[in-house]
Amino acid sequence: MAKKSSDSKDAFLESQTELLHALKECTDAQTKASQQLMDRMDKLLSLFEEAAKQVGEVESVEGRVNALATKLESLLDQNKSIAQGLILLEKYVRGKTRLEPSMETSKPLV
Repeated sequence: MAKKSSDSKDAFLESQTELLHALKECTDAQTKASQQLMDRMDKLLSLFEEAAKQVGEVESVEGRVNALATKLESLLDQNKSIAQGLILLEKYVRGKTRLEPSMETSKPLV
């Protein structure tokens, strides 16, 4: 009877050892899969961070373009005002030269 008990203990221990070995293999596989998942998530996070930076740069460039467009519009308005002023000045000078006697017909001062 002692041999039977010893054989059943040995069989039990062997089955437990096999189960522990199988459990270790499953744990190792799970750890490896978790590590791969974490690596992929890190890559995905890096991709999102890079995309966020590029979106920020695009918005920044867009803002600069809008500011430049506003300044150009202001400059165009100023140029229109200057052009109108020059036209009025030309009309004034032409009107004055028609009314005054010409300098060519006056006597020389020598």
